[in-house]
Amino acid sequence: MTGSKTNAMSRKEVLAAVRAIPPKKDFVWDGKDEDDRPATAEELNAAMESYRAKRGRPAGSGTKEQVAIRLDKDVLAAFRASGAGWQTRVNAALRDWLKTHSSV
Repeated sequence: MTGSKTNAMSRKEVLAAVRAIPPKKDFVWDGKDEDDRPATAEELNAAMESYRAKRGRPAGSGTKEQVAIRLDKDVLAAFRASGAGWQTRVNAALRDWLKTHSSV
């Protein structure tokens, strides 16, 4: 037998116990602990819809374009050190620069 022993039941006893559970009756809630209450079909469906809606990256604004840009290490380090949102701050700094310089 491989792995660690986690209970005193043999494989045969476990299989017999699982087969003894009536169909559609795999869990009986004692009504005491709400955390142990099984979810209703409606709750499961709502959770799955919520999961499907939130999968993947958040939708972008559609106004930005991904580019590769080479910056000096010290400039990049300073923006990254300022914490989350540093890319937005780089964008704001470039936008501010464009206000004071003529675009070609």
